[in-house]
Amino acid sequence: MKGFGKILRYMIPYWGKGVSSVGLSFLATIFSLFSFTMVIPFLGILFDNQPMVESPVEFAFNTEAITHNFYYLLSQIIANQGVNTALLTVSILVVIFAFFKTLLQYSSNYVMAPLRNGVVRDIRNKLNTRILELQLSYFTEERKGDLMARMTSDVQEVESSVVRSLNNAIKAPITMIIYLAVLFIMSPFLTLFVLVLLPISGAIIGRIGKSLRRKSVKGQNKLGLIMSYIEETLFGLRIIKAFNTEKKINQRFIDENNSYTSLMNKIWRRKDLAGPSSELLATIVIIIIMWYGGSMVLSQDVSMLPQTFIAYLVIFSQIIPPSKDLSTAYYNLQRGLASLDRINIILDAEITINEKPNAEAIEDFKNEIEYKNLNFKYIEDYVLKNINLKIKKGNIVALVGQSGSGKSTLVDLLPRFYDIVEGEILIDGHNIQDLKIKDLRNLMGIVSQESILFNDTIYNNIAFGMENATEEEIIAAAKVANAHEFILQTENGYQTNIGDRGSKLSGGQRQRISIARAVLKNPPVLILDEATSSLDTESEKLVQDALFKLMENRTSIVIAHRLSTVRDANEICVLHEGEIVERGKHKQLLAKQGVYKKLHDLQIFA
Repeated sequence: MKGFGKILRYMIPYWGKGVSSVGLSFLATIFSLFSFTMVIPFLGILFDNQPMVESPVEFAFNTEAITHNFYYLLSQIIANQGVNTALLTVSILVVIFAFFKTLLQYSSNYVMAPLRNGVVRDIRNKLNTRILELQLSYFTEERKGDLMARMTSDVQEVESSVVRSLNNAIKAPITMIIYLAVLFIMSPFLTLFVLVLLPISGAIIGRIGKSLRRKSVKGQNKLGLIMSYIEETLFGLRIIKAFNTEKKINQRFIDENNSYTSLMNKIWRRKDLAGPSSELLATIVIIIIMWYGGSMVLSQDVSMLPQTFIAYLVIFSQIIPPSKDLSTAYYNLQRGLASLDRINIILDAEITINEKPNAEAIEDFKNEIEYKNLNFKYIEDYVLKNINLKIKKGNIVALVGQSGSGKSTLVDLLPRFYDIVEGEILIDGHNIQDLKIKDLRNLMGIVSQESILFNDTIYNNIAFGMENATEEEIIAAAKVANAHEFILQTENGYQTNIGDRGSKLSGGQRQRISIARAVLKNPPVLILDEATSSLDTESEKLVQDALFKLMENRTSIVIAHRLSTVRDANEICVLHEGEIVERGKHKQLLAKQGVYKKLHDLQIFA
């Protein structure tokens, strides 16, 4: 079945546990078989037609020798101690065999637990690693909720459906083969009926489950969409309430949830058909066996004594549970493989930001950054065209222009969040695509418009990425960022948890934590992406002051909507529709009476 190879690959590290589980299950089946075959001598004694064996044979590991010697011991007990003692002996043996069967079955499941959970852990770890490896462009086309669904519900579905089903799919046939072998020894003719009807049963079950995998993919996709809606609702709750759209958002969720419920009803109804189907087929086979075997007993066929026939029925009844397990496993595998298909979309996604095998190390920035004949597009239309720009060490270069002019894209290319389509970016004469990615990004500190903070303490957010930072260094960084005073006023100071995305802090406070993080990293190159555009006047002044301290003695690339924040830049580049249309200092650009002057006048008028 397509997809098995990929899941088996995750199970290979745990092959020893899998083999142990199968071996223990095999032994459990043997003990189970012994307990059921005890029905024959028990009924023989009860019916008073138990054949007496006068002498033992030489012991050997085969059915005939073991059976002969057991009947000899039983005959001795009947002769010397009576039938009541013989019945008690057989009953005790049944309990002993049942105990060992149960113990071995539990042991089989016990050793399988690390395999099941280990596979889930490995898949989830691999998914998380892959998400961290993938380029940012991949996530602009994917819903966050759907990605979360693949990492949670889909992975769990693989464990509950695929791994457990594979366990049953391996153990059930072994159990069935052992029982069938014994049944064949007891009565070849009766067993032939079973062997004829088993393929028919399998074909019927296979036809019922044919479309289950396809429907399961649709179901998991729907669940991913629902989780996306939940994520969007939680993130945008303030706007939803402000615009009175609770009813609309709620109806959207209800419609998708109803659609998902309807689809899952179809999936479960089809899946639940497996048990009754296999049970009905098993019942038909039992009736055939009862009719045919009963005819043999009534005709006084010596090959089928009454107790043998009853034991045959008892043993055959034990084939029904594993056959049901096998049919259920088939259905579960279809559902689980559908989830595995969705997981593999992420795992098989192409990584476009690759580091060359012989990538150069770089530890410091010495001279200049150069954008050379650069063109870039996300899909079809170019968003950056013919960019040529040199940034000398220690200089401040500002990028201004209307929204969508390509400013953020231009700076995102420097740390290789995206890769260049045409041209190159050089750092001290080295093409950034020839450098080690980790070394390249270590040269840079980024403060963006939206403060990216984590649900952790203030201390850990400032120290993010700097494992060896001391408390003194963190406090010093916070002071430079004008954050120390407000931090001390929080409930637990630097150990205060700031909530999801820093929700317990104001916008200005969040931004100053981000600046403190950049100060602590102490990078030679600083990228400020509209770091003050969303702040009030008082917060902007505090943040602006912190930024000026941060930019001292550093090479800085500043994206700004408010031109007042970049009037002291060494060079201002004006972008329009992906091209640098003007460049120079503040006063020079005003004198040109061009695009920059228009932007400046608009802001003065505003």
